[in-house]
Amino acid sequence: MTPPDENQQSPSVPGPSEPAATADTLAPAAPAPPAPPEPPQPSLELRRALADVRTEVGKAVVGQDSAVTSLLIALLCSGHVLLEGVPGVAKTLLVRTLAASLDLDFKRVQFTPDLMPGDVTGSLVYDARTAEFSFRQGPVFTNLLLADEINRTPPKTQASLLESMEERQVSVDGEPRPLPAPFLVIATQNPVEHEGTYPLPEAQLDRFLLKVLLPLPERDAEVEVLARHAGGFDPRDLGAAGVRAVADPAVLAAARAEVRQVEVSPEVLGYAVDVCRATRQSPSLQLGVSPRGATALLATARAWAWLSGRMYVTPDDVKALAHPTLRHRVQLRPEAELEGVTAESVLGTVLAAVPVPR
Repeated sequence: MTPPDENQQSPSVPGPSEPAATADTLAPAAPAPPAPPEPPQPSLELRRALADVRTEVGKAVVGQDSAVTSLLIALLCSGHVLLEGVPGVAKTLLVRTLAASLDLDFKRVQFTPDLMPGDVTGSLVYDARTAEFSFRQGPVFTNLLLADEINRTPPKTQASLLESMEERQVSVDGEPRPLPAPFLVIATQNPVEHEGTYPLPEAQLDRFLLKVLLPLPERDAEVEVLARHAGGFDPRDLGAAGVRAVADPAVLAAARAEVRQVEVSPEVLGYAVDVCRATRQSPSLQLGVSPRGATALLATARAWAWLSGRMYVTPDDVKALAHPTLRHRVQLRPEAELEGVTAESVLGTVLAAVPVPR
């Protein structure tokens, strides 16, 4: 039997104060959990490009900052806009300048009682040389269509825009023809002159993403308008005013793609739905907001959140866009109208009554 080597160390035996080794103490330490990913942020470059668009529009239009923001939201949502204001508040100039700053094709149609649907959408024309019919495009084949005084044309001509606004196409002789992208209808109407007008039906009003009210400018803004005209400003010559294209359809497409990534929590979704459903129960309304209106409110709130530098929607975003998104989708009862109730006051009451998620 070989004696143990005196120089060989024997395994250590834990003493009374030394705990015995266990599988847990012998196992390697667990790695630290990975840090949560950074929340996505809106592209600073894209937001700056749209801020530059606002600056360019300001070279020609004074005192309508809210309307400019609303039009940018509509462009980000691929939605249409109904502009309402008295004559002379720069509705046409606003749209023309927006198109020039975005390098978009622009056409204007003056809606009159004798305007026919084919004058807007286009029609088949007989060519005597070839003995065939060919399609001649109407002004709707553009990026920004200004439907000036849309409520002055009969319902059948108003209805000619329905397919264009909803499907982004025109069907003539059974053949659909796609419209250019982006495509946006910006219609104007006069709120004070009702003689010889044809109010838009509810089905068509519901296809406008926003209804934007253009107020008369403040005194300082009106003084600035006169100062520009005294200095030689010509609203028919935007180039002389220094307006230039600072963005293009590719920038808009990239911005739209980011807006579609803006997150909406279930609580905020429920809040937007509750606001819309509350309008259907208002005793002052005979027509509340449809589900299409609820989806429109979601879209505009996401675009506003993105413009504000966030990739998530808050209840305040929903509140901020509720009036321009919903005011044209509700219809007052005659008795409420006689009592002086307005769509704005009803929406204000609804927003104050619906609980806001925390």
